[in-house]
Amino acid sequence: MLIISIMRIGSTHRSGATLVEVVVAAVLIVAFFAAIFEVNAVCLRYVSAGKEAVAAIAAVNDRAEALRNLSFTDLTNTATVSARLAAPANSSAYCSRASEEVKISAYPTANGVTRLTRTSDGRVDVRSTATSLGNSLVRLEVISNWAATFGGRTRTERVTTIISNGTKK
Repeated sequence: MLIISIMRIGSTHRSGATLVEVVVAAVLIVAFFAAIFEVNAVCLRYVSAGKEAVAAIAAVNDRAEALRNLSFTDLTNTATVSARLAAPANSSAYCSRASEEVKISAYPTANGVTRLTRTSDGRVDVRSTATSLGNSLVRLEVISNWAATFGGRTRTERVTTIISNGTKK
């Protein structure tokens, strides 16, 4: 009996991790956190792209509504529309980076198009091939272009409406 207890005291069992196991565990932890941070960065870029798209929709709708509120004679007057286009559609930061294009043509049969382009620096370029915009109906198209944060591609948002020469209530 005495011999057995001495053998137990003398044979100690040591447990622990070797240097190789510690290095492998550290590499796995670093890879895991790097993957999490990259997924987070991609998600933030998607959020930015979504904000840009929403801002573009709001900008083209704001511009279209501002032009729809003009009288018909002002809407068919290039100087009046050009003066309205000189200012951004709204005060969002998006509008300072985007360019806008407004196309006005007679409807249903166009005799050319009046095209007004507002660059991101506020310059307005007028190109008109319209011989007449008519006196009853016009087609109004507002287009916004910008370089997207996610991927750097050119993105476009547009709205089109038909406006009648009627009386406002």
